[in-house]
Amino acid sequence: MKAYVFHGPGQSAWEDVPDPGVKEPTDAIVRVDAVTICGTDLHILKGDVPEVRPGTVLGHEAVGEVVDVGGDVRTVRPGDRVLVSCITACGRCHSCRQGMYGQCRGGGGWILGHLVDGTQAEYVRVPFADLSAHPLPSALDSEDAVLLADIFPTSYEVGVLNGHVRPGDTVAVVGAGPVGLAAVATARLFAPERIVAVDLAAARLEAARHLGADAVADAREVPEQLVEDLTDGLGADVVVEAVGLPETFELCTRMVRPGGHVANVGVHGRPVTLHLEDLWIKNVTITTGLVDTYSTPTLLRMAAAGRLPTGQLVTHTFPLTRMEEAYDVFARAADTGALKVVLGEEPHEEVVPYRAA
Repeated sequence: MKAYVFHGPGQSAWEDVPDPGVKEPTDAIVRVDAVTICGTDLHILKGDVPEVRPGTVLGHEAVGEVVDVGGDVRTVRPGDRVLVSCITACGRCHSCRQGMYGQCRGGGGWILGHLVDGTQAEYVRVPFADLSAHPLPSALDSEDAVLLADIFPTSYEVGVLNGHVRPGDTVAVVGAGPVGLAAVATARLFAPERIVAVDLAAARLEAARHLGADAVADAREVPEQLVEDLTDGLGADVVVEAVGLPETFELCTRMVRPGGHVANVGVHGRPVTLHLEDLWIKNVTITTGLVDTYSTPTLLRMAAAGRLPTGQLVTHTFPLTRMEEAYDVFARAADTGALKVVLGEEPHEEVVPYRAA
């Protein structure tokens, strides 16, 4: 089959690799019909995630059809259309029993496109398929569904739920990339009084308005002053950090009110100064987290009912064969205006994957 393979920092290619096969009785093999690219994939290509070994197929989000399953799989079967979650869960370890699937200690967690071959391929092996592959409602098309593999549960769980958004709140979202925009959309489910989006790019701020932001602010123009003005000097009840830079995290801590929440979603590659000399007296709660995807079944039902604007985040579509071009467009988002790119393949001749001995 063809797959997008990491060969080291700055080196990758869409190339021939062996077909995946069932290795464990809890595995499923899925033919990929739609896949997307995550900012984390760009970090891997830059060499920022040293655990990813050269030769690994990238990607951790997909929609497809089950073509083979191991003997212990009970919840999906060949022919089922499924969402492949970005998080794999064994379901048995201490973390999984508490719903913290992202911290799985039984061989799961974030492994696809990280520690094992991922989804940016024609076929993918999905470990622990009973908990990691979700049957899809027939009403939900692949382009919409694939955004529920990562960015929507991430923004909802790590941003909105960890931030304890409540009716009447002022919510500030710093960073209007795909995850920040999904945070805007899912925060609206809790009827906040207002949502303020902060970014550098005018196009992304316009997208935030379209998805429900009540006010927007250029990050270069003292956005904390706008929040202060809107709240009579109090500050935001919840601030979601969706960038992953020291400057944006510190901005969040300046925008939050006493007793408020800062929910960090962004992936940080550098140390951040925590200004406890200012924060110690403010009763502020700061949360971090890797998505657990416990909310995925709920989000799938909401998307099927038309309650989530998933497809509005998709700006570019490509066939799988143009994976390298899609990466280029996504990596140059400031020039291309890309939010989410989705790659799909027309139905192709079925290949029966081999079973590993």
